[in-house]
This record gives sequence, structure tokens and C-alpha cells, in this order.
Amino acid sequence: MNTPKNDCLHLRIRGVVQGVGFRWSTVREARSLGLRGWVRNRTDGSVEAIAAGPADALAALVRWAHRGPPAARVAEVISEAVADPGDLPLPFEEHRSA
Repeated sequence: MNTPKNDCLHLRIRGVVQGVGFRWSTVREARSLGLRGWVRNRTDGSVEAIAAGPADALAALVRWAHRGPPAARVAEVISEAVADPGDLPLPFEEHRSA
């Protein structure tokens, strides 16, 4: 039996992305896409996420991250493929700030 290949991305989102519900909205979006992983605020004002799942679901999350929730003003989304650590939470969750 073939199982779909899962990819993993590290995302950094910059702009007005803290204090606007970005983390909560990311959790909601990632869960709706069936992704594993987490999201957190960074002390530099950015939001960081690790997400794993099917490539099409990850692409949808990246497209969403360019918009974010209504109050966000996204200036930049950096997305890079990383190795799946294998222990990412399902369902997707919010982590403490770093």
C-alpha cells in the first residue's frame, strides 16, 4: 500500500503579525488542512511555524500566511523545506513565545 509523502516546512512571517490573532488563526487554518505542527511568536515580532503534511496542504497554508487574519499586515513570508522531525503534534497547536 502506498501512503502519500509528507513534506515539512519552516515558516517565518513578518509584518504586523503579533497581537492580531495570527497564531490562533494559523492553528485553525492548519487544522482545517490536516497538518501536524506548531506556531509561536518570536521576540523579534515575527511568527514562526513548523508544519508537516501533504504538499498541497502545505502550499495552501503558505498562501494563507501571505494574507493571515483580517487585522494582520503581512510584509514577508519565508518558507523553507526542512526535515520532518517526526514528533510534530497532531492536531496542530500553539506553542509559547520564543
